[in-house]
Amino acid sequence: MTELTNIQFINNEQGQPQFVVLPYNQYLELSKSKTIDIESGVPSEVVNMVFDNNYSPAQAWREYLNLSQVEVANRIGISQPAYSQYEKSQKLKKQRGLKLLKRYMLSLNF
Repeated sequence: MTELTNIQFINNEQGQPQFVVLPYNQYLELSKSKTIDIESGVPSEVVNMVFDNNYSPAQAWREYLNLSQVEVANRIGISQPAYSQYEKSQKLKKQRGLKLLKRYMLSLNF
């Protein structure tokens, strides 16, 4: 049986890649090599930073993606000091925190 090797990109409204469709076997190989937890989709490196370094999830993701606080703050439309406070907080203020988290995730194209 011949395995498909074509990978399809699905672009967003701005023409930037948003999704990738690839054969399931290739996905499994990638997920093993990147040590991604298939159930949650969170890379083990992010989880390790949260638990081993006591990072907030926002800080762990930011560092995993090699972004500076300034870059993330600019993407979500707040100042770097405001983002720093948000990142360091252990508890999210329910409404404000959820709004910031939503903007953060949207800025990363999630």
